Amino acid sequence: MYFDRKCKITFISHGATIYSEENRFSDKDNYPPLNENGVEEVEKICQFLKLRGVKNDRIYTSSAARCVQTAKYVSKIYKKLFEVIELPARNCGSFSGMAFEQVEVKTPELLHQLIYEPEKKTPEDAESVSEFVARVSAKINEIVADNTGNRVIIVTHPDVIKAAIIDALDIPHSSLQHIYIKTGSATQISYFESWKSLIYSDYTPL
Repeated sequence: MYFDRKCKITFISHGATIYSEENRFSDKDNYPPLNENGVEEVEKICQFLKLRGVKNDRIYTSSAARCVQTAKYVSKIYKKLFEVIELPARNCGSFSGMAFEQVEVKTPELLHQLIYEPEKKTPEDAESVSEFVARVSAKINEIVADNTGNRVIIVTHPDVIKAAIIDALDIPHSSLQHIYIKTGSATQISYFESWKSLIYSDYTPL
């Protein structure tokens, strides 16, 4: 039926790192870890989950160290184990580790291409935005299919959550750089048989 919900997913963005605070491209699994601010953000979002009574049947996390660190805090709230899944950040190629401002100064045409031409690999050794959105969408669909009737938490990267929002709202892939998802925030999407509903996004406890 149209209003029969298949699955509800609460996406938790990992806590802050030195790269997120410097607005750098980041696609490595083992670096950087959460910094002090990141740990504080995670503690606050966990308190939100507890006070709001966000229920879940399964907890998943992307494999990056910063996501796994965050998932450990979340799992303590629910006294439940988490499962590491293949849901990495967008492959940024030679942009990895660079700040957006550096790219803007050195190759402004590439930054423009990254934002407005999502089907192109930018830089050439990277995953295109459209490829990335399609990859995230396929993985989320797989998780939803495996969790019919369940409520799920996924700890992951801000860009992965942006891609999930694009998929849910069926909006252009060029919207990725225009959606803001803060570290240590919560976003919730309900998945139905033939449609998806964004319940809230980028909720960040004060």
